[in-house]
Amino acid sequence: MEKKMKQKTMKLRAAAVFFATLLVTMGCVFLLNQSQEKQARLKAAYTAESTVNMVESQLNKYLVESDLMKNVVESGYDITDEQFNQLAALMQNENEVIEAYEMAKDGTVNQIYPLEGNEAAMGLDMLENSERRMEARLARDSKEYTIAGPFELKQGGTGMLLFNPIYFMKEGKETFWGFSLLVINWEKFIDEIELDKLKDVGYHYRIWKRTMSTGERVSIAQCQDGGLENTMEVACEVPNDTWYFEIVPQGGWVSTTQAAGGYLLVIALTILVTLGYWQFELRRYRDQVHAEELEKAAKEAQLANEAKTRFLFNMSHDIRTPMNAIIGFSELLEKHMDEKERARDYIQKIRSSSSFLLSLINYVLEMARIESGKATLKMEVGYFEELKEALNAVFEPAVSKKGLTYRCELQVEHEYVRCDRTKVREILLNVVSNSIKYTPEGGSVSVRIQEEPCKKEGWVSYRFEITDTGIGMSEEYLPHIFEEFTRERTSTESKVTGTGLGLPIVKALTELMDGSIEVESQVGAGTKIIIRLPFALADGPDPEREKENGRADLAEMLKGKRILMAEDNELNAEIAVTLLEECGLQAEWTRDGEECVETLKKKPEDYYDAVLMDIQMPKMNGYEATKAIRNLPGTRGKIPILAMTANAFDEDRKKALAAGMNGHIAKPFKVETMLEELELALL
Repeated sequence: MEKKMKQKTMKLRAAAVFFATLLVTMGCVFLLNQSQEKQARLKAAYTAESTVNMVESQLNKYLVESDLMKNVVESGYDITDEQFNQLAALMQNENEVIEAYEMAKDGTVNQIYPLEGNEAAMGLDMLENSERRMEARLARDSKEYTIAGPFELKQGGTGMLLFNPIYFMKEGKETFWGFSLLVINWEKFIDEIELDKLKDVGYHYRIWKRTMSTGERVSIAQCQDGGLENTMEVACEVPNDTWYFEIVPQGGWVSTTQAAGGYLLVIALTILVTLGYWQFELRRYRDQVHAEELEKAAKEAQLANEAKTRFLFNMSHDIRTPMNAIIGFSELLEKHMDEKERARDYIQKIRSSSSFLLSLINYVLEMARIESGKATLKMEVGYFEELKEALNAVFEPAVSKKGLTYRCELQVEHEYVRCDRTKVREILLNVVSNSIKYTPEGGSVSVRIQEEPCKKEGWVSYRFEITDTGIGMSEEYLPHIFEEFTRERTSTESKVTGTGLGLPIVKALTELMDGSIEVESQVGAGTKIIIRLPFALADGPDPEREKENGRADLAEMLKGKRILMAEDNELNAEIAVTLLEECGLQAEWTRDGEECVETLKKKPEDYYDAVLMDIQMPKMNGYEATKAIRNLPGTRGKIPILAMTANAFDEDRKKALAAGMNGHIAKPFKVETMLEELELALL
């Protein structure tokens, strides 16, 4: 949960960094674009001012020419048509921007140069013509130059008119004479001020003005590329009017490529910063997790060491007690060999103490094997009626001795299931023996085995409920009940010997079988343990097992059999030889595998009936010796070989069989076990 919260916090922080970086970079790009636009506007302003200055300069040039005619009239001379034509011809420029010179006495055109092509304008009353009267009257009334147009000329084409009002003194009073007019060809005027060159240097433009009648915007010149947006505007003062010059770069103040590049840069930089931050946070998180894991591992190691230390302290008394009994009773046995009953009692107590030490070793090894993952299930047909009878037989002496009430109930519909009989038996033996051990005299122990439905088809679930009225366990200890090497009380406190490994083994085996275990306990009131194990259904009893159960007691048939033993430990060899001979068998001892093979070669075929082979021996180990024997010719190579070794696990048995052996006897062994294995191998 804490790890998920940290990851969520990391994601939130990364999102915050993403948006913060996005805002900052967008702000930077915006400021950069603003700066770029400002520079572009300054450049455009310079270009626009240059164009406006050119327009004003050209118009002023035309006014000078118009003033020449005006000055002649105002000086009192009457200009004849011939004089007017000569004077106008002298003023006409090469570019022919001024298309015609006109004089309009009292506002009506009466002289035109050149007349050819402009006849339609002759006699036009400027003060009354609907298209020209506004500008004409403005020029007359204001006595200032006024420009009109552009509009369609009477003589054809598009042009504009420059009205220059003429006044003269008459009887001490200014009197309106008329106009000196210049007809300017609009297209040639546009060419002269080089507006089209603006397009060549990357600008769109438009010139507009407001009509005198309505104030409406009217475009008087524009590039051919359509509408303009976000333009910069510069006012252009023309005679008695104002034109507005708009200009904008063709790609906008900030080009689309630059804007797109800026935004791509924003996204890329934001992603890179966010990824960098995420990598930093992830590395820091991993370092933190690693540090926590190291701390956790160190703490677990410390706890494990503390648990093992506690185990050693708890076990110290339990180990020393049987060891002390074995040593003490051995000394007493030596002193009282002649007293049969006392000697028998001492031997029984030595055997009991030895049995406890062996169970302690087996528990530790079993736990180590489970933890290493080497424990496997040997599936076979199980019959729980037999298990019930076995439990009753095993625990009957202990129950009778303590005067306990013991009850074992079996309530199942399917009698045969597939399971690992040995491990199921081990689970129940551990739990039930604990109940018997920790239940005071006069108490009760009950075992109930019930069948429950299972969701998996072809499977059943068995519920094992073991209840006792023993000393129970405290609520504080229950969470630690399945921890290895832990005991709530030492044997000194509880007066009961124990290793602290029984229940951990039970839990490990239960989980190995995909089962579950629950424990309820109360100090002084007893304990209830519920175990659930799933089993696959079996059709009936195992034929091989039925065959084993049907064997008669063949111990008598082993008498006289000759056994060859390979054992490097002299004490172990002496014990085994003595036990075999006491059972009526003949036994010979060799000290290693090599000597065993050579002895077998020297003797006649069929001289020995079986070989008992230790595994770990000098010169040639048991596996190598078995291989060498199997390569011998004749019946020697087929002689039964049984491993007799301290390698006691199931995988050791499988390894022995894979090496060519016929059976496996684990040390320390019981005589009955050894005879059973010999029977199976020989008969």
